[in-house]
Amino acid sequence: MSPATESSLRALGSIEPQTRRELIHARLREAISSGELAAGTHLAEVELSESLGVSRGTLREALRQLQQEGLLTADSRGRLSVRVVTEQEVEEIFTVRHALESLALELICARQDRPAVVAQVRRALDGLRRAEGDVAAQLDADMAFHERLCELSGNATLLHSWRSVSGLTRAAVTAAGPETALHNMAYERHAPIADLLEAGDEAGARDYLRAHMRDAARRIEERMRLRSASAAG
Repeated sequence: MSPATESSLRALGSIEPQTRRELIHARLREAISSGELAAGTHLAEVELSESLGVSRGTLREALRQLQQEGLLTADSRGRLSVRVVTEQEVEEIFTVRHALESLALELICARQDRPAVVAQVRRALDGLRRAEGDVAAQLDADMAFHERLCELSGNATLLHSWRSVSGLTRAAVTAAGPETALHNMAYERHAPIADLLEAGDEAGARDYLRAHMRDAARRIEERMRLRSASAAG
C-alpha cells in the first residue's frame, strides 16, 4: 500500500464509536418515550452498560445527550434518572410552544411561496399517518411535524427556541403514558393545521393551534393526576 493510499484511509477515521453512541441514544430514548423506562427510574451506569453491551464511555455520551434533551435529570451526586415532569411544567411547556408555533403559522401564511410550503407541511403530516400505532415512532413523527412548522417559518431564532423545549415536550408527552400520547399525536388532530395554512387563514390556524395545545396539555395533566392518585392509594 502506498503512503498516499494509507494516509487517505486513515483520514476516513472510525465511525463505530459514533454509530454505537447513536444506537444507544436511540434505544434509550425509545424506552423512555414508550414508558419502558418509567419517570423517576435511576439509570445505574455499570448495570446499564453491561445490559446494553457497550463501554461506559460510549454510554456516558448517549446519556449526556439525553440529559441535554431534557429527558434525564441529575441529582446532587450526579446520578441520572428519567425526568419526572410536573403539572406546572406541562402547562408552561405547552404555553411556550403555542406562542412559538403560532408565530410560525403567522409567518407561513405571509409567505409568497405558501403553496409550496404547505406541500412540505403535508409531507411532514404524512409521517404521522405512517407511524400511527407505534408510540415511539409516532412521537418522533409528531415532534418532526411541529419542528417542521417552525423551520418553514424561515425564522432561525424561532426554530432554535422551539428546539430548546423539545426535550421537555418529549418528557411531558411520555409522562402521560401511551394511550394519551397516541391520542394527542393522532393524524386527524394535526390535519386541520395544514388545511388552514393552505387557505391562508392565519386567525383560524392560530385558534385551532390554541385549542390543540390546550387539549393536549389538559389530557396529559389529567393522566398525571390519575397516576399520582393511584400511586398514593
